[in-house]
Amino acid sequence: MPNIRASTDSDIPAITAIYRHHVLHGTGTFEVDPPSESDMAARRADVLGRGLPYLVAEDEAGSILGFSYANWFKPRPAYRFSAEDSVYVADAARGQGVGRLLLAALSEQAEAAGVRKLLAVIGDSANAGSIGVHRVSGFTEIGVMRSVGWKFDRWLDIVLMEKVLGDGDTTPPVVPR
Repeated sequence: MPNIRASTDSDIPAITAIYRHHVLHGTGTFEVDPPSESDMAARRADVLGRGLPYLVAEDEAGSILGFSYANWFKPRPAYRFSAEDSVYVADAARGQGVGRLLLAALSEQAEAAGVRKLLAVIGDSANAGSIGVHRVSGFTEIGVMRSVGWKFDRWLDIVLMEKVLGDGDTTPPVVPR
């Protein structure tokens, strides 16, 4: 079973390679040009700077099988209790439960960080793998935005899903003073 742990600076090359594959071959992200290692390091630093989790899954040999992170749904501070999840699995590790393990750990750590609602903005309504992983992880579909992305010479939808964490909206959030 893969080990889920906090990412480190030394994981950036593997994270970048996994994401590069998804950018070039998948529709789970609408990026069309793969970011560099320095871009990915800066993105990771942004997430960690907000006190949010950035995780990796590694096998017994220490190879990175996937990564996940949560970031504010939108950049304005009022959104800081709602986070969007991102989960990417190495192509060779797909279908082995890595995404489910990453999403479970991410949900727990996001809740511990004060997130009350975890959102999935899933690229491509035909992305059955991601939709399925989110569904079995307790997310519910809340809508579809039709034809909002153009990649690989076709229009792509976005599927929106959500999961309430902790008390959700039944109590005010704890705001550090």
